[in-house]
Amino acid sequence: MWRDLAPIGRDAGSRGYRRYAWTGADADCRAWFRAQAESRGLTHELDRNGNQWAWLGDPAAGDAVVTGSHLDSVPDGGAFDGPLGVVSAFAALDELRARGARLTNPLAIVNFGDEEGARFGLACVGSRLTAGQLTIEAAHKLRDGDGVTLPQAMEAAGYDPSAIGPDPERLARIGAFVELHVEQGRALDLTGDPVGIASAIWPHGRWRFDFRGEANHAGTTRLADRRDPMLTYAETVLAARREAELAGAVATFGKISVEPNGVNAIPSLVRGWLDSRAADQATLDTVVTGVEKAAREYAERHGIDLDVVRESFTPVVEFEDALRDELGAILGGAAERPVPVLGTGAGHDAGILSASIPTAMLFVRNPTGVSHSPAEYAAEDDCLAGVAALADVLEGLACR
Repeated sequence: MWRDLAPIGRDAGSRGYRRYAWTGADADCRAWFRAQAESRGLTHELDRNGNQWAWLGDPAAGDAVVTGSHLDSVPDGGAFDGPLGVVSAFAALDELRARGARLTNPLAIVNFGDEEGARFGLACVGSRLTAGQLTIEAAHKLRDGDGVTLPQAMEAAGYDPSAIGPDPERLARIGAFVELHVEQGRALDLTGDPVGIASAIWPHGRWRFDFRGEANHAGTTRLADRRDPMLTYAETVLAARREAELAGAVATFGKISVEPNGVNAIPSLVRGWLDSRAADQATLDTVVTGVEKAAREYAERHGIDLDVVRESFTPVVEFEDALRDELGAILGGAAERPVPVLGTGAGHDAGILSASIPTAMLFVRNPTGVSHSPAEYAAEDDCLAGVAALADVLEGLACR
């Protein structure tokens, strides 16, 4: 499975992945998912929001156990973020069948659409729509860098966007969702464990900072006469790092847009996107407030106009104690020591769905901690340990 999936959407230059929602690479990933489902005799289904489901058993029976993740990527992303959860789900099902396990609950594997938000700027679009956390009106307003709306992109890819929206009937059929994911950090590497259980997801969000100055000639405009928004932006980037260090949080300006974007022109507009995350809401608020306060002070000093817009936000997610403890009991029975429980600063579809259904997560060790990069990696032995752990969990939940 990994060999078949690996070439899809991989850039020959960077060696990273560019699997953006509703593009050709996304279509190839979806075709791969459907082929894997049908080769196992599973019923393939596409829901109203473009998420793919592969069912074993009757979905209408209810109390289904669902696993899976996503197949899309960030720009020049790694191979494991998302796909490891989908590949492991199919492999875990193969393992259950090899064991002769008898399912008492319906089982499904899911590929959620547009989890990374690389194209339209909002993460977890497929799961947000399903859970009713993204309104239809807001979804219709999502645009990519070329001005293409989400409905237009879906239609161009051959899908009907008219039905997108909340799907409470589907969620009502699910008794538990367990997402396996490569760890985005080094906690498991430091403890020496191949697999861990998630406790919580930090609150996080994205804020757009628009710095507006005055375009002018780079060679003839005196420094004293300039209203250069790039200076204010640069100072704000440093302020974000400082505020995050003081608070024990993280803050990153990872995307920037400049107008008119000429080498010999002073910019008229610099637009930067801030991603910030913290262990609790109060800390996150402190960081973002501090960054905005510093940005406004710099803007006033340089004669720059500033607008700040919060584009997305996800509050802290505490995974359900009962399901998390059940995973710990299932996996701890065969282990020499308790399976570690750890929090994460990365957002996931499981976090979005946690407000609607019981959810849990398994992490597979990442020896370098690198993620959202072509260097992202997990050793084969650890990936196999993750498959075994997921199979144990699915057997414990769906074979009662």
